[in-house]
Amino acid sequence: MNRLAREQSPYLLQHRRNPVDWYPWGEEAFEKARTEDKPIFLSIGYSTCHWCHVMERESFENPEVARLLNQHFVSVKVDREERPDVDKIYMTAVQNLTAQGGWPLTALLTTDLKVFFGGTYFPPTGIQGRPGLLTLLPQIIDNWHHQRAKLVDYAEDFYRRLREHISPPPQDGTPLNAGTLDRAALVLRRDYDPVDGGFGRAPKFPRPSQPAFLLQHGVRHGNEETIQMVVHTCDRMSRGGIYDQIGGGFARYSVDSRWLVPHFEKMLYDNAQLIHLYLDALLVSDRESFERIVRETLAYLARDLTHPDGGFYSAEDADSEGKEGKFYCWTLKELRELLPADECDVFVRRFGVTERGNFLDHSDPDPLKNQNVLSVVDDRLTEAEKTLLSQALPRVSAARSERVRPHRDDKILVSWNGLTLGAVARAYAVLGDADYLAMAQKNFDFLWNTFWDPESRSLCHRWRDGERDTVQLFQGYACFLYGTVELYEATLAPRYLQAALEVAESTIERFLDRKQGGFWQNGTDCPNLILRLKEDYDGAEPSGNSLAMLALQKLAFISGRKEYADIVQLCLKAFAEKLDQYPQAVPLMLQALDYSLHEPLRIVIHGPADSPEGESLIRAAHSVYRPDKVLLRAEEPGDEVFASLCDDQACRATTSDPAQIRAFLQIDPPAK
Repeated sequence: MNRLAREQSPYLLQHRRNPVDWYPWGEEAFEKARTEDKPIFLSIGYSTCHWCHVMERESFENPEVARLLNQHFVSVKVDREERPDVDKIYMTAVQNLTAQGGWPLTALLTTDLKVFFGGTYFPPTGIQGRPGLLTLLPQIIDNWHHQRAKLVDYAEDFYRRLREHISPPPQDGTPLNAGTLDRAALVLRRDYDPVDGGFGRAPKFPRPSQPAFLLQHGVRHGNEETIQMVVHTCDRMSRGGIYDQIGGGFARYSVDSRWLVPHFEKMLYDNAQLIHLYLDALLVSDRESFERIVRETLAYLARDLTHPDGGFYSAEDADSEGKEGKFYCWTLKELRELLPADECDVFVRRFGVTERGNFLDHSDPDPLKNQNVLSVVDDRLTEAEKTLLSQALPRVSAARSERVRPHRDDKILVSWNGLTLGAVARAYAVLGDADYLAMAQKNFDFLWNTFWDPESRSLCHRWRDGERDTVQLFQGYACFLYGTVELYEATLAPRYLQAALEVAESTIERFLDRKQGGFWQNGTDCPNLILRLKEDYDGAEPSGNSLAMLALQKLAFISGRKEYADIVQLCLKAFAEKLDQYPQAVPLMLQALDYSLHEPLRIVIHGPADSPEGESLIRAAHSVYRPDKVLLRAEEPGDEVFASLCDDQACRATTSDPAQIRAFLQIDPPAK
């Protein structure tokens, strides 16, 4: 084994038996590079990444590739989920070099960690115009020894240009107003797929923050066309193979435009955000199928991604037994052997199963044949057929549970857990299921007791097998803050508000740029990073800046701390140009802007909030789609339970009637 055997990251541990002499990211590797005057071969991925597995199998287990790397390079492995800060720097660099990005990420660095070459997946020998490592590495070695000055100059020049690109000087005078949101909605709507739903072309990612912003804008302006874009998207995704029709939960993305064939890895952060989106769509459309999707996804998290102490694991792999999708796919022959004929006929028609199948793994030299990804293709079932289907589904589920499961990445990240904490808490608030409340509370207790250090008022990023890391990442603070505020609004329990305020203060102290606005990705005490960044891209994962702004705005109204709202305004100003010129990059930040432009409605609960009467009032407040609202608990003691309904600077009425709360929160249609 190589030295990665000493690490906790499941991704690094997957590479511990490679013949490559891997180092983890750290000073030991960098000192070796400086001392031996060798370039650094940096490889970044994650444990459930299909193409990372392919590159490992083809290249990093190849003896000749390993010989070249071990003799002429210092090879460094990074888990992009443990170190998103490192990944962001080098992903941005490679994207600027090649106009492409993704994982596995490959970058060649000078001894001072600056990039001079990069790409993504490299096989050992060239295929389809993609260079192979056995050709590429000798060329780099030759350049390193015979054209060093030219190479170093290029790396320095590229670093300088990259720094200017990432951290441009602030632009004054960009106004942010309702017109910014209207223009953003027009831009985002252009990418809508009217046939299959979603936004953009294949490969198609859910990216929940984009439909979530459009739904918010559509409801506010009474634009039924925009609303239906989101409802249609949610419907099509839930019918596709990207959604696990047997076990619940969503895969990371679909390789086609129809949501049919996914890369089968399931990520915690996707499912957390999609719970929020489907709750939104449920409240707007009242579709029972959306509630089912929420409940099935939560059941998946509880069953397959929950640590006994309450934390949520990170992901599940696309592959099992070395084959992508083997756990999830079915042949017609398998189903005929498993199910009675009448059940099989209905199941096959419902999910579009054919003899030939609809999935073939082209990355596999010996792929499985006749595989079917299950997707809903036929709704026309009689009551008798629905009964047969309800009998078939448990049989298929039970048979699947006997298969070899995909690898599970069992590290626990405070960032993704914070997102999931908020989603589970909100599911309780909307659906009223006490199991979801227990799930959220147990998760919060685990995170608070395991990740938060009360003495240093700091939050670690990763925990696994009883071991915490020491990395301080803004993304983790922002996600946990966001989730804790959601839990407070779902329960109005004072301890969650107190925790949120403690985390908010520490976040501001450690990461805020008080001069120009925005939060840095790292504090000032993070060595071996060539750039200090402010993440603003709401991609597959939402940016910490967007989440922090939303959470701080709510806390400003809940706690009366106006300075939080002032910080948000400073941050919005820092990202004003991005919000105005590139709204497709920041859909969640657009929601934060919307919140800042409209005084939220406030529901103030008096008396015991955890009483049946208090819980019914809280549930009523969460039963209406109204993103620009805030729930808080009155400070004065009392036994009588009622709610004050407030807008602007005044409370307009008090009530103990849940129906009156719902009526108060309804959005009035805009004037014609």
